[in-house]
Amino acid sequence: MKNIGFIGVGYMGYGIAKNILKHKNKLFVIANKNRKPIEKIVSEGAEEVKSFEDFSKKNLDALFMCVTNTPIAKSISEKISTVLNNKTLIIDITTHNKTGSIETEEIFNEKKINYVECPVMGGPVQAEEGVLGGIVGASDENFKKAEPYFNIFCKDYFHFGPVGMGARSKLLNNFLTLGNAALINHMAKSAKDLGLDLNKLYDVAKLGSGNSAALIRIFDNLLRGDYTGFKFTASNSVKDLTYIQDLLKDFPEAEKVAELNKNYFQKAVDDGYGENFISELINKK
Repeated sequence: MKNIGFIGVGYMGYGIAKNILKHKNKLFVIANKNRKPIEKIVSEGAEEVKSFEDFSKKNLDALFMCVTNTPIAKSISEKISTVLNNKTLIIDITTHNKTGSIETEEIFNEKKINYVECPVMGGPVQAEEGVLGGIVGASDENFKKAEPYFNIFCKDYFHFGPVGMGARSKLLNNFLTLGNAALINHMAKSAKDLGLDLNKLYDVAKLGSGNSAALIRIFDNLLRGDYTGFKFTASNSVKDLTYIQDLLKDFPEAEKVAELNKNYFQKAVDDGYGENFISELINKK
């Protein structure tokens, strides 16, 4: 049994936190703007702390961060690094920009606190099932320390090298994932307007090279009238694609593709659909 803190119990964080409890660990969480997942995980056995300072009283073996972006992660890290002891291992699930995890590690290094980045592939369903894919950046020593924790919520995980390499790998994976999702949205919306049979179109698409987890995630639900199959918001898509554009600035052709996809999601945000899931944009007027 380990004492584990968690900052960022939201869409993704809830499932990871739930698996921490399933593995018979003590879990300490702190509230964010959305209290619903906090109240749910507390009802399942977690303990809520009222401030970052309260974490210092919990003798934490590890602290998970699963927050929205690099500026938030760095701001939290500046505060939390002053109250943790140096035996606490930081496991950062945040999707960072190309240098964000490196900068975050430097904050913890000043306090001699070990840090690993582990952004993940998969969605809330995979998080609850404990079958996410971990994309790890860490020293070899810290990677070994973190492996027992990765096994709590990952089906598999991959060590890409030192901190920073995980962020790069995650952004390139999201470049592919978000590009696929945008194409599938365009296909579905166009097919509806052209009067095509969506069931048959899906069956055809699954037989070809266009088959993907994104296609299945969107269409399996869409054909039942549920447009929430791809649970990632337009606002988060814009954030990630902004990071991806920066990563790809020395690769102009790839950067242009990222820009086109970002513009698609940015228009949805500008039209008031920022908090809608990607697949819900198919139904947008």
